[in-house]
Amino acid sequence: MKKNSNSKPDFCLALTTVSKNSKARALAKSLVKEKLAACVSLIPISASFYFWKNNAISDKEILLLIKTRAALIPRLKQWVIDHHSYELPEFLVLSINDGHTPYLRWIRENTR
Repeated sequence: MKKNSNSKPDFCLALTTVSKNSKARALAKSLVKEKLAACVSLIPISASFYFWKNNAISDKEILLLIKTRAALIPRLKQWVIDHHSYELPEFLVLSINDGHTPYLRWIRENTR
């Protein structure tokens, strides 16, 4: 399912972080249940460093790797913003330019 260089990729990996494992699990389950994501992987981060409201901060966080279709990104983005506990949630999107065709097909079949 490799796309040529002139077309937009069909699949994306969206990223967001949360501060608590329970919140990460709840978001992941809801995203999959609502078929905005085929799979969400949770990755514990020992420390995130950032500048917030004139303070240097270091916190433990959980990274959510959200596997989805590019066409769902606008809905997914709004959903994450609406359900996130952070005042300013991280939401980044990486295009998937190539991958294992059966896995990409599985993403397509498990999202809507």
